[in-house]
Amino acid sequence: MANTAPLDQNSLAIDKPSSRLVTHKPSPWFNALAMVVVVTGIIYAGYHLADDLSVVHDTRAYPYILLGIALVIALGFEFVNGFHDTANAVATVIYTNSLSPNLAVIWSGMFNFLGVLVSSGAVAFGIISLLPVELILQVSSGAGFAMVFALLIAAILWNLGTWYFGLPSSSSHTLIGSIIGVGLMNQLMAASATGTSGVDWAQATKIGQTLLVSPLIGFSAAWLLLTILKSLIKIPALYKEPEGNKPPPFWIRGLLILTCTGVSFFHGGNDGQKGMGLIMLILIGTVPTAYALNRTMHEADVNTFMAASAQAHTALSHYAVGAAPADPRAATVQLVRDRKVTPEGVAALGALTDTIGTEVGQYHSMDKVPPGSMVNMRNQMYLVSEGLRFMSKNKALNVSAGDQASLDAYKKQLDRSTKFIPTWVKVAVAIALGLGTMIGWKRIVVTVGERIGKTHLTYAQGASAEIVAMATIGAAEMYGLPVSTTHVLSSGVAGTMVANGSGLQWTTVRALLMAWVLTLPTSIALSGGLYWLLRTFL
Repeated sequence: MANTAPLDQNSLAIDKPSSRLVTHKPSPWFNALAMVVVVTGIIYAGYHLADDLSVVHDTRAYPYILLGIALVIALGFEFVNGFHDTANAVATVIYTNSLSPNLAVIWSGMFNFLGVLVSSGAVAFGIISLLPVELILQVSSGAGFAMVFALLIAAILWNLGTWYFGLPSSSSHTLIGSIIGVGLMNQLMAASATGTSGVDWAQATKIGQTLLVSPLIGFSAAWLLLTILKSLIKIPALYKEPEGNKPPPFWIRGLLILTCTGVSFFHGGNDGQKGMGLIMLILIGTVPTAYALNRTMHEADVNTFMAASAQAHTALSHYAVGAAPADPRAATVQLVRDRKVTPEGVAALGALTDTIGTEVGQYHSMDKVPPGSMVNMRNQMYLVSEGLRFMSKNKALNVSAGDQASLDAYKKQLDRSTKFIPTWVKVAVAIALGLGTMIGWKRIVVTVGERIGKTHLTYAQGASAEIVAMATIGAAEMYGLPVSTTHVLSSGVAGTMVANGSGLQWTTVRALLMAWVLTLPTSIALSGGLYWLLRTFL
């Protein structure tokens, strides 16, 4: 598979000689292996998608054509994500000669794949929670599809642009900016600008803080770690540049491969999830019969759900004031719109919880829910889950520890019913990420390895940057927060250059900072404009 030469001939040109990687070409065996993996992944995902769609009896071609287009765009985002973020994971092992480029890409792709497979989905649905609630509830509408297409296309365009110039840009920043752009434009276009029309700014602020802090953590932590290493470990070989193509000593090589493995695994578990939630929205919108509810929940699971529902209903009754509203769903929508739970709102949550329990109980299994009822039931579950999330933040209600435990258990059951990711989706995302890395790794790897500092990466620098990136991304995955692999690792490399006294190439650093600063406003403008175009003309 061909690789294009890294940036840059014009404004971002570096006086440093081009790397030998510019002329590197993958071996035929590498291309053959990549093709086998891709074909196998397509067959696996296609088979399971077809099996899922076997329960859909819609004879129209339109939903399936729309599904195919949407999946291509969503997986295209993950493919381009591989150009950027996964390439960061292999930069240090390639530049320290710990692994050959071909082997590094395969190794990283394998552990990205494993990270995606074992991911919890928390990051995926954390991203989804940023979207306007009305569009999530009506994802099968024209506005819902305009939302998904606009934000994905905007993210792909910005990622491709920064990749072309060899700038390690954050796919997390790009996607979140795209979501904010859609939310803002949706609010401007709404007949009455309500909370559900726009952006959940509290959640956006929480995620934005992690994205803002992550490069600072990467720089300072890598600087500190290398400084400590130089003070405590007096092994000259650790602080030397690689000699030609000679690999490092065995134990150093093992450490660098270990850190590359960790970054790849945690990257798959964190960044790999960002497209999963959007793919699930696409599936729910186009073929709700197959994906609106978790059809793997059978009678034993439903019994557990019913028990949790009864306990939650009792717990909610302790904090409700007034009679249940005539339309508990509308009242719960208003509650989610306001993002604030009052005692009167708790009564609405309790009534809707009772409605959900009654409906689930009569079917005994999620796969027996009638197709016409699936979307409505999913939306009710989603609303109650969001209401419970906001209720847990309302300290004025003074919810007891026991009642909160019951509500948390019920929320987990609701989320299990609606916030699930089939294995074939994870496989498809992992394949797209890996394929993107195999094709587009070179530009970003050369920038990280050669164009941030004025000297070649030493073994200690590579290990320090990778250890910090691995720990930061792993912690973010644990707490369900999206974090930028690109920012953490690139700033980590910069931190090690400063700690080593190597100096920074300020032309590159300024270009990186400018790209990072422009990512949010540009992606907001792109996605908002695309959403307006799609809503207006389609």
